[in-house]
Amino acid sequence: MTPKRIMAIVNQKGGVGKTTTAINLAASLAELEQRVLLIDMDPQGNASTGLGVPRDDRSKSTYHVMTEDLPLDDAIRPTRVRGLYILPSHQDLSAAEMEIGTTEGRTRILSQKLDEAEMGFDYVLIDCPPALNLLTLNALAAARSIIVPLQCEFFALEGLSQLLKTVEMAKVSINPKLAIDGVVLTMFDKRNRLSAQVADDVRSHLGRAVFETVIPRNVRIAEAPSFAEPVTTYEPASQGAKAYRRLAREILRKHAERKN
Repeated sequence: MTPKRIMAIVNQKGGVGKTTTAINLAASLAELEQRVLLIDMDPQGNASTGLGVPRDDRSKSTYHVMTEDLPLDDAIRPTRVRGLYILPSHQDLSAAEMEIGTTEGRTRILSQKLDEAEMGFDYVLIDCPPALNLLTLNALAAARSIIVPLQCEFFALEGLSQLLKTVEMAKVSINPKLAIDGVVLTMFDKRNRLSAQVADDVRSHLGRAVFETVIPRNVRIAEAPSFAEPVTTYEPASQGAKAYRRLAREILRKHAERKN
């Protein structure tokens, strides 16, 4: 399989909108006629639940792909969103680190499985766990770029420097082609002065590395996972859905400019 782009959605801090961004960005790219695979690398499996895969129906999952001889193609399944497929997670994935910890090439298992897969995708998005662990390193080894969701709160920049150091380490040791697509500001509340201050602070530190699109704090975004849908289908006209579509278009535009 030779996707145009493999992107890891990564932040070791929880509660920043990482899985929400993975689900809704994947759905928005599919809506823009891209063929998209979302790989759920988080043992919590929230991306899988949010796209309608029941927890008791994950006999073929990321865990089985990472620890057994199961081909990636055999575990992929379609979602309700046209053009969007998912490789679901399983709670046993939390034990995968121990199982593959002594395996030769343990950071490149996912990359190898993607290389061997035959299903073609324009984009592969990897929803990473909220930790800088072996599962995340597998995602960084497989990805061409990363997207970092960052919540608009007081401690937004805390931990980001460690994440960026890990990305640089991954570039040196396992994936010299890895790049940062950008930081996406999430849970922005325009009624809250702190959100604007944080956004300004992040942009002053990171400049053009921050996406223009900002994801608002939006009740429809929060509601959608309980209906096993992305916000783009749950409430297509909501501000949250519009924001994720803008983010998808910004990413497509950025990638097109890099090609040229």
